[in-house]
Amino acid sequence: MIRNQWEEAAVTMFVNFRRIRKCRCVQLLATGLLFCVMMASWDELDHHVVSHLRSYAYRYLVNRYDFPNLTMVISSNHHHSKDGSRSSGGNLENYPYLLNHPGKCTGKNGKDGGNVLLLLFVKSSPVNMERRQDIRDTWGNESFIWSKLGVSVKLLFAVGIQPDVDQRSWVQDSLQREDQVYKDLIQQNFLDTFHNLTTKLIMQFHWKQLYCPQARFLMTADDDIFVHIPNLVKYLQQLLRSQSGAKDLWMGHVHKGAPPVRRKTSKYHVPHDLYPWPSYPDYTAGAAYVVSGDVAAKIYQATLVLNSSMYIDDVFMGMCAKTMGVSPQEHVYFSGEGKAPYHPCIYEHMITSHGHATDVRSLWREAVFSTSSRGSRGFLGHLYCIAVRVMLLCQPYYQNTYSCLAAFA
Repeated sequence: MIRNQWEEAAVTMFVNFRRIRKCRCVQLLATGLLFCVMMASWDELDHHVVSHLRSYAYRYLVNRYDFPNLTMVISSNHHHSKDGSRSSGGNLENYPYLLNHPGKCTGKNGKDGGNVLLLLFVKSSPVNMERRQDIRDTWGNESFIWSKLGVSVKLLFAVGIQPDVDQRSWVQDSLQREDQVYKDLIQQNFLDTFHNLTTKLIMQFHWKQLYCPQARFLMTADDDIFVHIPNLVKYLQQLLRSQSGAKDLWMGHVHKGAPPVRRKTSKYHVPHDLYPWPSYPDYTAGAAYVVSGDVAAKIYQATLVLNSSMYIDDVFMGMCAKTMGVSPQEHVYFSGEGKAPYHPCIYEHMITSHGHATDVRSLWREAVFSTSSRGSRGFLGHLYCIAVRVMLLCQPYYQNTYSCLAAFA
């Protein structure tokens, strides 16, 4: 009897011991697997979490009131000759105009008398002819804007030369034929590459200063952006009627305390010798933003003294603005990297939406012409749209279009 009890107890202890060992093995395996996953994704984790925390701490705590003097921080001998990009300040003498229209804003051929509300520069690749045509026929249509909205908006496309040598000749011929018809291409003799986006930005601000200083606002946008031009014009007119008179305005989707990307595999990689600090100055997303005429003049002055080796153009814009004492202002209906949701309640307030390489025409018809025929929604319609925007914009996961605050704007 006693022997049997001892045997049963021994068996029970053995089974329990095996279960404990099994549980510990499972725990060890799970811990090891988690460790491996963390090691494999550490670069991504560092990019999205650690580097942002470090950047915010530096920007708003350690150096909150004394950001580095950016006119002095970039080495004057930094080169990027592999892409043909500029390494000195904002001097464009090495890049003569190949296509230019200096009389675009004078009013000689139009009814506006040179009274330009908005100079609209679209950054475009030389080969993106269809995108340019879509913009001309929709939100960049100068005749539509003048006849329907009663204001003068001048559309220009900023381009460089085709980087592919084998395609350069026929692409340049196509650009010249296109420009003979539409007279809206501004081209300088630099390679149209990612590392020359800062060169293209400087070209826009120099052109505005030289040939269109009277424009009340300057907008720069990518050629895959949709702009709800009636909403934008209405907003700019409201600013002009305000007490500030639309001064010191730099408006868009603001990035605050963003860190430089240090991963060498990234398109946006910035080495320490080019920018040694853990945080950029605040800037707006380069996809689309608007500045007032006085700010455009200040940015022009900054490009004359700042070294332009920083090839990420929206960051360089932030450096110029910081140097001149200009701060970006958030507008909740300027989108980030993503598309705005397709819904009439969004169209009522939208200014820009990103990522529209193929659906510009359909969105133009729906967002502008359909909403203009609906009239006032009334109180219940207003509440309905708030509810819809909350569902579309206030998602629990990160969505780089409009912020949740836009639902209540």
